[in-house]
Amino acid sequence: MGRYSTGNAERVSEHYVKRIAVIGSVGIPANYGGYETLVQNLVDGKQRKDIQYVVYCSSGAYKDKLNEYHGAKLIYFPFNANGWQSPIYDALTSIHAYFTCETILSLSSAGSFVLPFLRIFGKRRIIANYDGVELHRDKWGFLPRLVIRISQKCTSWFASYHIADNDAIAPILKDMYHVGCTVIEYGGDNAYKVKNDEALLSRYNLSPQSYYFNVARIEPENNTDKILAAFKNMPDKQLVIVGNWNKSPYAQDLYNRYSTLENIKLLPPIYEPNEINLLRSNCRAYLHPHSVGGTNPSLVEAMSLKLPVLAFDVVFNRATTENKAWYFATTAELKEKVLALDDHNRMELSAAMYEIAHRRYRWSTIVAKYEALY
Repeated sequence: MGRYSTGNAERVSEHYVKRIAVIGSVGIPANYGGYETLVQNLVDGKQRKDIQYVVYCSSGAYKDKLNEYHGAKLIYFPFNANGWQSPIYDALTSIHAYFTCETILSLSSAGSFVLPFLRIFGKRRIIANYDGVELHRDKWGFLPRLVIRISQKCTSWFASYHIADNDAIAPILKDMYHVGCTVIEYGGDNAYKVKNDEALLSRYNLSPQSYYFNVARIEPENNTDKILAAFKNMPDKQLVIVGNWNKSPYAQDLYNRYSTLENIKLLPPIYEPNEINLLRSNCRAYLHPHSVGGTNPSLVEAMSLKLPVLAFDVVFNRATTENKAWYFATTAELKEKVLALDDHNRMELSAAMYEIAHRRYRWSTIVAKYEALY
């Protein structure tokens, strides 16, 4: 993105500030997932003086409701951003944003059914981020898939610009909805190394580089069953997974089957940054078994930490890692890769992952791409 001269930037900001509404996330400060981390970094890393963010937040997610956060105005609505209330939340925030802001950054299509009615009152610049390929997720039944398809189709009709977060997602969206996409990934350098061998040992009974690590939602498309089965057959290899084990029958079944094995630690969700960074920055290698989505935040964060990556062999992961990670598609292939990962391979793999992350997945780069689109 080209830079303004200092004088021009000051003159612009004196006379006109562009209000960018951000809808479809839980809100900020970030305490949930990838979209919230995106919004937080867009706000924290804002480079242009002539824009102000207006971030819509789910009031139930915040005990302390701030009016402003790092220069962004926060507006709360009393509905959940996820689950069955998400269409209501997205629709109401869309309506409010439509009449108060010039540009809308939409991180969810659930409320897009209101857009045809809003267009009666004039056109707004809407930038739509499609968040991977939701239709491919195994957790959705027929009705949710139909709702997602209709919502995304409606978004494709009325949005001015379209964002794909992965090079492999853009052609899929073009084929499904006949839209051209700007590819803007996620940053990963919000992750940071935490070196505390004493804490690692006392809290988790782990030693640095002695275990393989994964953090994910425990869902079928994330292939948690495959990595658990692989490590069951490698009792001398330590596995640590952080996930939501009480969320679904699938997750509960895996927990009941594998939590008693001595070489497998199944930990609950960890939201404290120092704690999750302590675990992942000291692992021997990062396992990324996701099979759906685009540029997964957990993957680029692992790459930014210089971790060797063993990823599930799908086009999205190959695009993110530029075909330089190690890939597996079956339990047997994962076992083979783990056994082949020696110290020399680890050094080469970690260096390759960090080079890509430093070049493509820094938040300053991502912020500049969004602001250029505005």
